[in-house]
Amino acid sequence: MELRKSALEVLQETSRTFYIPIIRLPSGLQEAVSSAYLCMRAIDQIEDHPDLDNALKVRLLQTISLAFQAATDTIDAEALAAELCQQTSLLEEVSIRIGEWAMLAPGAIAPRVWDASAAMADRMAYWVDRNWAIETTADLDRYTFSVAGTVGLLLSDLWAWHDGTTTNRTHAIGFGRGLQAVNILRNQAEDLERGVSFFPEGWDYERMYAYAQGNLSLADAYTHALPLGPALDFCQIPLALAHATLDAMAHGEAKLSRTKVIALVEQLTSS
Repeated sequence: MELRKSALEVLQETSRTFYIPIIRLPSGLQEAVSSAYLCMRAIDQIEDHPDLDNALKVRLLQTISLAFQAATDTIDAEALAAELCQQTSLLEEVSIRIGEWAMLAPGAIAPRVWDASAAMADRMAYWVDRNWAIETTADLDRYTFSVAGTVGLLLSDLWAWHDGTTTNRTHAIGFGRGLQAVNILRNQAEDLERGVSFFPEGWDYERMYAYAQGNLSLADAYTHALPLGPALDFCQIPLALAHATLDAMAHGEAKLSRTKVIALVEQLTSS
């Protein structure tokens, strides 16, 4: 109970966007999705950390992957935290406690979350090592699959585990890719400031916008096919925010305002 409470507190601090749909999930599924989200967020925070060099990021990510691969029925969260902190004192709480977040998932589905987390850490290490060099459309597809499409697949597995909900897995990949493409558009200026571009050579803003729209159309199909229940309740919020963000940027706004985010979420959760 204490771990669940702590996890939700950290979740709220790191992402209000996902905190709201997660706390609406039923018991069991809520812990599984919280575990998955916080593990992925912990890895993402290392990838994006502004004060760590790439070589150290790769070592930290590989440390996490190997720890998850060594798991049997448990993960030694304390030992993993100590090993990460031994390499650097700059990590945030969400990353240091990744072993604890992994143990939040119910035992019947935890190995799937651990497998996804280990693979995610390895993929992140690969992209950090090549300094996120996106040269071709295939590179972009690989990157968005690595960091987001696979999360769509994991969510599909969690829905199926919880209540037998079946999904189109190609659409699940599009769901993840679409959300990631919107993030790429929204964060383009910040990424360029740190010397990174996720735009393939020759791509302009309009082409990336079209890429995002194309994948969000798959995300729409994914979500519309979901039956009434927790999976639909969860997915419709980030999808609606992604569409609204694209619309805002099309009208010259840098991103969706906080006021509009809150209003949209309240509208979706009022029923």
